[in-house]
Amino acid sequence: MNMQRPYVPGATRPGMRRPGQKLSRWTELTIWWREIDRVLLGLILALMAFGTVAVAAASPASADRLSTATQTLDPLYFFYRHLAWQAIGIGVMIAISMVSRENARRGGLLLAAGMLGALFLVPIVGAEVNGARRWLDFGMRFQPSEFLKPAFAIAVAWILSWRMRDPNLPVIALSAVALVVVAALLMMQPNLGDTILFFGAWFVLILLAGVPVQRMGALVGIGGAAMVATYFLYDNARHRIDSFMGGGTAFDQVDLAERTLLAGGWTGSGYGLGLRKMNLPEAHTDYIFSVIGEEFGLIVCALVVIVYLAIVARVLMKLIDEDDLFALLAGAGLITLFAGQAFINILVNLQLFPSKGMTLPLISYGGSSTIALCLEVGLLLAITRRNPFLKRETRGLADVIGWNERRAPKKQADAIRREIYP
Repeated sequence: MNMQRPYVPGATRPGMRRPGQKLSRWTELTIWWREIDRVLLGLILALMAFGTVAVAAASPASADRLSTATQTLDPLYFFYRHLAWQAIGIGVMIAISMVSRENARRGGLLLAAGMLGALFLVPIVGAEVNGARRWLDFGMRFQPSEFLKPAFAIAVAWILSWRMRDPNLPVIALSAVALVVVAALLMMQPNLGDTILFFGAWFVLILLAGVPVQRMGALVGIGGAAMVATYFLYDNARHRIDSFMGGGTAFDQVDLAERTLLAGGWTGSGYGLGLRKMNLPEAHTDYIFSVIGEEFGLIVCALVVIVYLAIVARVLMKLIDEDDLFALLAGAGLITLFAGQAFINILVNLQLFPSKGMTLPLISYGGSSTIALCLEVGLLLAITRRNPFLKRETRGLADVIGWNERRAPKKQADAIRREIYP
């Protein structure tokens, strides 16, 4: 005869988890699936899937340009490599998205310290490519600034969140010092595009943190003065700006990109049928948006832009109800860096921005840059994770309070409120 065990207060029942007991892997995955923003995850994966198709279309052009008399690259050389990097990147993204906000903050700070140290090494032992020294090569070449982007957003958000503990702390000044150090190291490479991106993310964060209106004009003036100084001090930046302002020539990269983008019309020439892409430099990375325009058409280009806008809107919708200042600032900084890089790349392809070696996030071919971007969106997914029952529980408590306020004297209702919300 199967007899039911008597209830003993404080005792655990079969199947119940004891305090401090580690969750099983399946339970952790179940919790992650419930808390993750599945719409945001779906948009990200859709963008990566389309990026795979776009790299397959651009790979023959880049393989042909990089082939030599002694070595001929397979037309799908970059496509095969991109598949491998994307598989690793998706694993990194999922793993990072499973960490808690506290661990995301700690990991971001450690990564920021490590990549800042790596930036100091770049001018000394960095590898030079196309006149710029931005890469370190320790068996695998990588660009420290790419991994610094998500870490910078986390670090600055953490510094600015100190204001909740003490409003008198000079958090804006401290974050500005961090920005100046990063900007100086980037301009030594030189890397003006990423410097502008870091400044834009920092500016958005200090606005959200509550910078006084009087200081905003001063910050804008300092930024303008820095751009003017860059124009006169860095030849590469001056040449690109002059080319952009003067309209360029038929052989400029930006002009080639624009003509390639418009060559397919609204519906495109068809997959693998593009001809102008064969003359386009960096077709699989910096100018992949133009390849999309030629082979898939301007309508598909518009859809890509809409997906990026949807990702930004989705993140903002998740952050609008956020009551944790660090999470709010970290999420805003991460999405600013992600969206800023995307739209700078698109504007360059449309000849609306000076030429800049910046890839299209989650679509362009990349090795370590793909890993860095997947790390960035993984942190974004971790920051925006939320218990789906939280609002329901909060609404239930509010209903309880309202019910008691209607049926009890005011003093008794206040006592109930204090008991529920101590």
